[in-house]
Amino acid sequence: MAERILTEGNEAVGWGAITAGCQCFFGYPITPQNEIIEFLSREMPKRGGIFLQSQCETATINMLFGAAAAGVRAMTSTSSPGWGLMQEGMSNLAAARLPCVVVLVQRVGPGVQRLTHSQQDYNSATRGGGGGGYRTIVLAPATVQETHDLMQLAFYLADKYRNPVVVLSDGLMGHVVEPLELKTVEFGPLPEKDWAVADRGKHEDGKHRAIGASYNPLKGESFVSYLVDMRETYQEIEASEVRYEEYRTEDAALVLVAYGYCARVAEEAVDMARAEGLKAGLLRPITLWPFPNQAIRDKAAKGCRFLVVEDSMGQMVDDVKIAVEGKAEVHLVDATFRHLASEDGMIMPAKVLEEIRRLL
Repeated sequence: MAERILTEGNEAVGWGAITAGCQCFFGYPITPQNEIIEFLSREMPKRGGIFLQSQCETATINMLFGAAAAGVRAMTSTSSPGWGLMQEGMSNLAAARLPCVVVLVQRVGPGVQRLTHSQQDYNSATRGGGGGGYRTIVLAPATVQETHDLMQLAFYLADKYRNPVVVLSDGLMGHVVEPLELKTVEFGPLPEKDWAVADRGKHEDGKHRAIGASYNPLKGESFVSYLVDMRETYQEIEASEVRYEEYRTEDAALVLVAYGYCARVAEEAVDMARAEGLKAGLLRPITLWPFPNQAIRDKAAKGCRFLVVEDSMGQMVDDVKIAVEGKAEVHLVDATFRHLASEDGMIMPAKVLEEIRRLL
């Protein structure tokens, strides 16, 4: 039977990484994710892993490039200003097809602003914030347990598709304290990392390996064939890795769409609405990319309307609008909703319920 502990979301990141067999962590302190660094600085060396506090986030992401190129499971974590500094490195990781995990614990922006909760990095995480048209898989946990389990999935998907994976958290999810079962999640076999840089003697052909952040014309690759290969990988991910959860949507006239801490708020608002006889439900994306477009499209075809709940000025709402293809109303409760700022910006179930009442 798996051990159960009481811990917070940020430490669940560390436990999940250790369970997944992470061998290297590189990071630089920044609130509100410092507990991840503190935890792994203590626990990684005990298990023979490497922990290194870098001089800045730009150095961090390039250290991650080097470790990932060697074929080991490696990760970093950061918050919004540090995420901005990592974007060129993220583009290079995606270009070189290097599997790794980046945990982003969002805080308020734009700019540095305050250190509290926010969901304002959705666009840069799901669209690729660096140069070029790359994509990263984005997972969004809504509980401490799911944070731990999705960390394991993140490493698996990174290795399966040779692509960076982002675990998108926020200041509230990082600090909420809940029970955690320290279980190992199995996902199936993975291909050998025969592409990885290693000592010449470790390769059967005895040849060196070299990895760069672009295609290699010396191997007969063309830029177009390189892009085609990347796009085919992204199409496979879109076809195979969409994950979402539905709550009380069977007869819902209004479907709330939310992730992270806002999904927990939205679920409570749904229960409050149901107690008043209002037919509301929740669709929670677990993968923000690939996004559950078809699930939302199917609800729109049944006549549902949508209410997006997100702690930003509206970002994920655009994806919901794209998914419904103009065939359903899409409304928004965001960080500015009806003087929400007077509550320090946190979206509360009562405010969401107000909008559910208005719409239904």
